[in-house]
Amino acid sequence: MSQSRRVHNPLHTDHKPRHVVWELTMLCNHACAHCGSRAAEARPDELDTPDLLAVCDQLAEAGTTEVALIGGEAYLHPGMVPVTRRLTELGIRVILQTGGRGLGRARLTTLKAAGLVQVGVSIDGLEATHDRVRASPGSFRAGMRTLELARELGFITSVNTQIHRLVVDELRALCGQLQAKGIRGWRCQLTAPMGRAADRPEWILQPWEVIDVIDTLGALQLEAARSARDAGLPVRSVLDIGISNNLGYYGPHDLILRSTPGEEACTWNGCQAGKHVFSIESDGTMKACPSLPTAPYRVDDIRQTAVSEVWGQHPALTFNHSSREDELWGFCKTCMYAAVCQGGCSFTAHTLLGRRGNFPQCYWRATQLKKRGRRERLVHVAPAGGAPYDFGRFEVLEEDWPADA
Repeated sequence: MSQSRRVHNPLHTDHKPRHVVWELTMLCNHACAHCGSRAAEARPDELDTPDLLAVCDQLAEAGTTEVALIGGEAYLHPGMVPVTRRLTELGIRVILQTGGRGLGRARLTTLKAAGLVQVGVSIDGLEATHDRVRASPGSFRAGMRTLELARELGFITSVNTQIHRLVVDELRALCGQLQAKGIRGWRCQLTAPMGRAADRPEWILQPWEVIDVIDTLGALQLEAARSARDAGLPVRSVLDIGISNNLGYYGPHDLILRSTPGEEACTWNGCQAGKHVFSIESDGTMKACPSLPTAPYRVDDIRQTAVSEVWGQHPALTFNHSSREDELWGFCKTCMYAAVCQGGCSFTAHTLLGRRGNFPQCYWRATQLKKRGRRERLVHVAPAGGAPYDFGRFEVLEEDWPADA
């Protein structure tokens, strides 16, 4: 595709909060060094069980089809089982994202009976790295054990991995361990400088490092598919490696890493926050996406204002409902994919540079600069303040690609 060609992005208007990520509590049995919400202790004003059940009814009325329950650790909230049961009765698919520590057979069995269908466990590197990141010796083994128990009990299982400087060289080895455990879904995302991760700017990947990450994940996915074909197995029988909304973008690997085997192929089509994605924090704060920093994107308290009153109306929920090309800046403003990409992941761009519209950790961008013998460097210039979902700021400097790199 030539540099002069620009991709058209048709606007879709059928916006409903189909996929909701719901933080039930900030209480957590980990204190992860990369946690965007700085989870550890419960907030003093978290929704109680009657509040949660009322929200379930709101979501059903708004057209929600899937809810991912998160924390902290969602299962530490006493309303976890009643919420799962109510959502299931309303025809909403319920999944749990967890660190996996303390989630034993009895608790999983109870959640299964309540209607939970999927368990996603965060595994953030090989054992030593994972336990270091989660500040909890034994956390890796606990997470792996939870995956085994969940599979035995008939749950769909998946693994989520945050990619930062401590993990980046362990991806191939970690992939092998997940394959050996029979995991079928592995989703990777970049660690963004929000919350506790903002306190560790040295962990954040430089833009040029994303090239090796995507090339590695793409190679691993092709190898998995090839091994399935050689064994005469369906492609769905092997590990499906996926990338989240803040990783990748175009290039030779985007289709295979963003598409589900056996389903329609897809590529990055812009930020979905407020289009089909919606989130609720444990104190009732509504946002267009769970990862968005709270201060610039807070909508209202769900106990005071119903979803139906703000959905499709509040500007913090509708910023993706029309083209955002006019807010693009830097490299993104001139990119051939500007119309469809719309500046990449909103939350990562904002937590890096203080506003949307310019995404330096883009695979396509880094490879195009490399062809010209250039690369970009993120320079940390302002710290975060210490609140949940907060962020500092980086600046982007362009430099020559080192001759020996």
